[in-house]
Amino acid sequence: MNISPLQTARYEYMPKLPGMLRNGISEICVKEGNDTQSVADQEKIAALFPNTYGKKEITFEKGANTSVSKKQAVGVILSGGQAPGGHNVVCGLYDALKATDKENVLYGFKGGPSGLLEDSYIEFDDAYINMFRNTGGFDIIGSGRTKLETEEQFAVAAEVCKKHGITAIVIIGGDDSNTNAAVLAEYMAAHNTGVQVIGCPKTIDGDLKNEDIEISFGFDTATKTYSELIGNIERDCNSAKKYWHFIKVMGRSASHVALECALETQPNICLISEEVEAKKMSLSQIADQIADAVEKRAAKGMNFGVAVIPEGVVEFVPEFKALIAEINELLAGAKADEFNALASWEEKYAFIENGLSGDAMAVFAILPQNIQQQLFLERDPHGNVQVSLIESEKLFAAMVADKLAQRKAAGTYKGKFSAQYHFFGYEGRCAFPSNFDADYCYSLGYNAFMLIQYGFTGYLSKVSNLSRPAEEWIAGGMPITKMMNMERRHGEDKPVIRKALVELDGAPFRYFEERRDTWAVETCYTFPGAIQYFGPASVCDITTRTLALEKGMLK
Repeated sequence: MNISPLQTARYEYMPKLPGMLRNGISEICVKEGNDTQSVADQEKIAALFPNTYGKKEITFEKGANTSVSKKQAVGVILSGGQAPGGHNVVCGLYDALKATDKENVLYGFKGGPSGLLEDSYIEFDDAYINMFRNTGGFDIIGSGRTKLETEEQFAVAAEVCKKHGITAIVIIGGDDSNTNAAVLAEYMAAHNTGVQVIGCPKTIDGDLKNEDIEISFGFDTATKTYSELIGNIERDCNSAKKYWHFIKVMGRSASHVALECALETQPNICLISEEVEAKKMSLSQIADQIADAVEKRAAKGMNFGVAVIPEGVVEFVPEFKALIAEINELLAGAKADEFNALASWEEKYAFIENGLSGDAMAVFAILPQNIQQQLFLERDPHGNVQVSLIESEKLFAAMVADKLAQRKAAGTYKGKFSAQYHFFGYEGRCAFPSNFDADYCYSLGYNAFMLIQYGFTGYLSKVSNLSRPAEEWIAGGMPITKMMNMERRHGEDKPVIRKALVELDGAPFRYFEERRDTWAVETCYTFPGAIQYFGPASVCDITTRTLALEKGMLK
């Protein structure tokens, strides 16, 4: 296999650990904090998790290790979409486990949670682990989206663990995956299986965060990757001076990625889904906002610009959300077959027009035809519109073009408008992790084993104080139930980890809000460039601007 010079160098990089984890396993002790409770619905969550609810937060400190020494066999699962640094979580877990006892074993279950249910695994050794240190991707064992949520699945998982003598399972995933980890931990405790369950916070979307989890791993690398690309486009845009670039970035339920990229690159426009929802903005109002910037820049002779669009923004537009709900109802059951049997778009349009309310049809009618058709593409497993398939970057560009045509006819706009389209998603999910993510993820894995060694279950591996140098990071754990509330899912009330959306009164958004009017009209682009791995810490270990603003490190 051919290996690039950068990959060879990254194999040799030794990730930095928090100071208290550098002392050696024998010199790490536990400091207990306060009892915890869930963020909401405390009585309901407590009733569902009688064995794992209300536990104390803990931190690790320098001191004599008082854990009971025993041979450990641990299983690890990668769950959900890829995020840079996942390999280092596994490597950190493996190194801590082997540092404690060379006879300890780490099993990697293949293809996500289904690997545990199907008893499909690999037993890690040094040679295999060393091929994945500090690299991107999840190909070390693969990932999957199977949910661990039924009694039957839990029983199978318990039997597989018993078969291999597994004492703990580490689940590396996002909010849904760690919700499953909490439920699995409760089952294992209730049935006295002796199997602990620990979670690790992963998602490039950045929506698995709270007062305890400062950042989910992968967000740093993904946003730096997207920001490099956006900066490159801005440089080209400012060179050619003839295109408006509409760039959609990942972030289905939250706009953390879009906001961070805007803070890094200062585009002319960045939509924030949470603001759209809070202000109840219509599609037309959003298009007018962008068209205003286009017009003002054109008046200064600048017929070019950059607009960043979060992937899920249309779901936050009240009128569009209502339209989608009606379409889901319109195509429920046998009606979907009736619709799909129609031969032409004209026939399908008539079917839609007859089935939607007047308000919904008014919204549908203003959409470009290609967007209208995207709303009726293949449904998701629940029969709903797959909003992620909607090319919102093209939707807003087309609507802006219509607005500008109207203004040109009215004599208020005399510029030129030509659009280019981009979607940055998969480009960032498996990138070589930044030094920050390499260090953070290795620490999360190492820390996860310390939680196992001290007998904790239903906990999330937690590393905080992340805006400071790694030496000052604080390692510990928090009960996953602390992050949970009840939500309506598929007609039932379910315990889930609350998603963290962009806070409109938070420092990152306020910083953006104070400057965006200037960015809209002036050319204030900044060019982050490629992620740097070698050089001064001020360049190579820099955190996201979001984290720096939240921690008061940037004014």
